[in-house]
Amino acid sequence: MTGESARVHGGEGSTGRALVIHPVFRQEGRVDRDPGRELEEIVGLAVAIDLDVAHAESIRVAKVRPATLLGVGIVDRLREACEALEITIVVVNAALTPVQQRNLEQALKAKVIDRTGLILEIFGARARTHEGRLQVELAALTYQRSRLVRSWTHLERQRGGFGFMGGPGESQLEIDRRLTDQRIATIKRQLEGVKRTRALHRKARQDVPYPVIALVGYTNAGKSTLFNRLTNSKVFAKELLFATLDPTMRRIELPSGRRAILSDTVGFISDLPTDLVAAFRATLEEVQEADIVVHVRDAATDDFLAQKKDVDSVLDTLGVGTDPPPLEALNKIDLLNPEQRRTLAAQAARNEQTIMISAATGEGTPALLEALDGRLRAGRETCRFDIALSDGAAIAWLYDHGEVLDRTDDTERAHVTVALDPEDAARFESRFGAAWRPDEGKSSGPGE
Repeated sequence: MTGESARVHGGEGSTGRALVIHPVFRQEGRVDRDPGRELEEIVGLAVAIDLDVAHAESIRVAKVRPATLLGVGIVDRLREACEALEITIVVVNAALTPVQQRNLEQALKAKVIDRTGLILEIFGARARTHEGRLQVELAALTYQRSRLVRSWTHLERQRGGFGFMGGPGESQLEIDRRLTDQRIATIKRQLEGVKRTRALHRKARQDVPYPVIALVGYTNAGKSTLFNRLTNSKVFAKELLFATLDPTMRRIELPSGRRAILSDTVGFISDLPTDLVAAFRATLEEVQEADIVVHVRDAATDDFLAQKKDVDSVLDTLGVGTDPPPLEALNKIDLLNPEQRRTLAAQAARNEQTIMISAATGEGTPALLEALDGRLRAGRETCRFDIALSDGAAIAWLYDHGEVLDRTDDTERAHVTVALDPEDAARFESRFGAAWRPDEGKSSGPGE
C-alpha cells in the first residue's frame, strides 16, 4: 500500500485487528502538524484501546467524496487490504458523517470508527468515577444521536399505534431518538448536581483555605508522573494516551512551608471533540478556578509547538486567561540529547515563566516548586504582629496560613513578620484581633 506507514502494533488481549488510516487533505489548514506524527498519534490512540494495529498509513486525499470521504480507488485498495489482513476494525483519523461511516463499512466489510468515536471509546473504557462515566456517556449519546440511522435497517417498520386513526405509529428511529434525548436530559441534570457539589467543595477549600494548582497539558505529556513526583502519590501514570481521565487532588507543601492543593486533569489532544469538551466542563472547572495553572509540555516530541497551540486553544475555550499566564513545565528533558537541551535552555532563559524538568528523574522539580511558591507569594502582603506568647493558637495560625519571615520573642510577646494573603490577613484580624497590639510603634497589623 502507498502512503507513509507507521510502526505496526500488536499484542495479546487485543480487542480486534485494526487498519488505521490518516487522510491528508490538500488544504487542511494545519501546516504546522507533521502527517507522520499525526499518524503515529492515531495509532497510539488505537493501541490505547487495545486494538491490534496490523497496518497504518497516511493517505493523501485530493478531493473529498461525500459518500465515502475517500476516492473509489483508495476504497477498493483498502478493501483488499482488509481481506488480506483479516481486519475487523478500520480507524479513520478524521470526522466521518453517518453516511460516510455506513458506506465505508459496507464497502470494506469491517467496522469503521472515526477519530471522535475512537476517543469516546477510550474515555468510556478509562472513566472510573461516577462523574467520569456520566460525562463520557453524555458525550457518547450526543455523538450517537445523529448516527441512530446506522443502527436500524428496518426503519420503514412502524411500532406502536392501534390503527384506530388509520395513520402510522411511532417509528423505531423516533423511539430511539426520544429515549436518547430523555437519557441526555437525565445525565445533564445529574451533572448539574455534580457541578453544585464541586462548587461546595471549592467553597470549603476557600474557607480552609489552600490555593489550588492545576496541571494541564497534551495527553501523555507526563502530568500524572509529575503529580506523583510532587505529591508522593501513586496515581495511574503510564506512557499511554489518556492514561488519566478522572481528576485527582492531593495536598502538597511548598518550600516556604505553605500548603496547596495540586490537581491532575484529563489531557488535551488536537481536534478534541466539542461534545467531549462540553461534557467534561464540570471537571475542567477545576482548571478555571485554579489559582495557578501549570502547562506541562512534552519537550521531547517533534510536535512541541503544535501541541502547545492545541492546549492553548482548549484553555481559551474554557475561559482560562493569560493574566497571569500559566507556568510552563518543559518535561522529559531526560530524553533530550545535549544539543537539544542547550537549545531548550536558551529558549527557557528568555521566559521566567518556563521551567525545564524531568518528572521521571525529578530534575528541575525543586525549581518548579520554588516558582510556584514565588507566584503565590507575589499576591501576599507583609504583616507584623505583636502577639502574647500565651496565645499559642494565634501564633500557630500564622504558621499554618502564612510564611513567617522573621520572629523574635521577648519575655511576654512574639514579634512576628509574616507574608499573608489579603483574605488571610483580614481573617486573622477578625479572629485574633485581641491577640496583637497595633498601637505600639514597633508593631503593626495588616497592610502597614
